[in-house]
Amino acid sequence: MRRSSPPWSTGLWAVPAGGAIGTAARAGLVWLLPAHPGGFPATVFAINVAGALALGWLVGRWSRRASRPAWHLAFFGTGVLGSFTTFSALAFDVAALAGPRPWVALAYALASVVAGWVAAAVGWALGRSRA
Repeated sequence: MRRSSPPWSTGLWAVPAGGAIGTAARAGLVWLLPAHPGGFPATVFAINVAGALALGWLVGRWSRRASRPAWHLAFFGTGVLGSFTTFSALAFDVAALAGPRPWVALAYALASVVAGWVAAAVGWALGRSRA
């Protein structure tokens, strides 16, 4: 009979543990810097762009290394940054903006996607650089 590895060595704990940290950070920032009702959700926008930049940097930086334990990316990437930047927060804000001003909701959604892609690309390039 083959012995199985303990959960802490396989990384099963990494996503929920990182997720708790990322969720708490996002909730704290949204609580400290709330959007005005019907106003531009700048905090969620900034969180998502910053998280895309950080994830791009993380993947770019770690792609230069030969090996890294699997739980590192699960904890920091999927867990912390995945819960820090959430599609549900973006979707909620788009739905809230869609009622009174649908063109603002569409612009916000497009700006979020474009800024996220650009931030991830910049982060990846920074992570891959030797500096």
